[in-house]
Amino acid sequence: MKAFQVVDFDSPAQLVEIDVPQPAAGEVSLRIEACGLNFADMLMTKGKYQDTPKPPFTLGLEVCGVVTEQGEGVTWPKVGQRVAVFGGQGGLAEHGVFSADRCIAVPDAMPSTEAAGFMVAYGTSHLALTRRGRLKAGETLVVLGAAGGVGLTAVEIGKQLGARVIAVARGAEKLAVAKAAGADHLIDADADLAAELKALGGIDVAYDAVGGDSFTAALKAAKREARLLAIGFASGDVPQVPANHLLVKNVDVIGVYWGGYLKFAPEALTESLAELLDWYAQGRLKPHVSHVLPLDQAAEGIDLLASRKSTGKVVITL
Repeated sequence: MKAFQVVDFDSPAQLVEIDVPQPAAGEVSLRIEACGLNFADMLMTKGKYQDTPKPPFTLGLEVCGVVTEQGEGVTWPKVGQRVAVFGGQGGLAEHGVFSADRCIAVPDAMPSTEAAGFMVAYGTSHLALTRRGRLKAGETLVVLGAAGGVGLTAVEIGKQLGARVIAVARGAEKLAVAKAAGADHLIDADADLAAELKALGGIDVAYDAVGGDSFTAALKAAKREARLLAIGFASGDVPQVPANHLLVKNVDVIGVYWGGYLKFAPEALTESLAELLDWYAQGRLKPHVSHVLPLDQAAEGIDLLASRKSTGKVVITL
């Protein structure tokens, strides 16, 4: 079968031919229909992600596919069932094996291109804003990188939770996407961000997938007892937090690593995704996929993320 792999960190990821994997005990085999790309995939090609496997490995954190075989001891999901799964790797291939207990059933009305890119982005934002950020109705949320894969879902979920949402993104096109997702106020990333946020009354919660100067600006505009959520560092600049500022303003800086919950509190992810899928079924969430590409264009898909030319999700179909 075909798979898009990192063979070593000194070479670009490439399409290769490998054997179709067989499920071990507790696993299922999927015929993969679609794979959602994430910023982590781009980091993995360079060995810079915190959970990067040893080469060679197949990229692709999250997929949607149809179960073709059950490993020993598996009773669910059934053969023929369409599921989505966060596997951490192995998604950019025609077939893959994944732990059965990570699979979730996909609603019949949900296209595979939406299901494949749903878990990480929506799951991250929901867990960040509810469990970690304690966002309440009526509070002001700023989303930095608001047109990106996770940022756009934070805009949607923030509105569902009753917040006033300020979206920060670069350029009119990306800001229009954030507005369509429900943002109440729009700020171009090239503006004086701290001044613009202060003019809007300051912020209670910051959702930051960018880092660098954007984080610093959000901290300057933070109200008393504000919560700043560190989601990622797309700018490449990991901010250094002045602890004395946190003390004076009673501000929290909170780390959010969605995948990490699989190791110590998987029920948090299960409960969060169940609520999100219920919202989807009610029509309250509308996933935005800007690019759908075939497997032989996976490299182009990752380049779209690296160059920030996409909005919402980039999905690879198989």
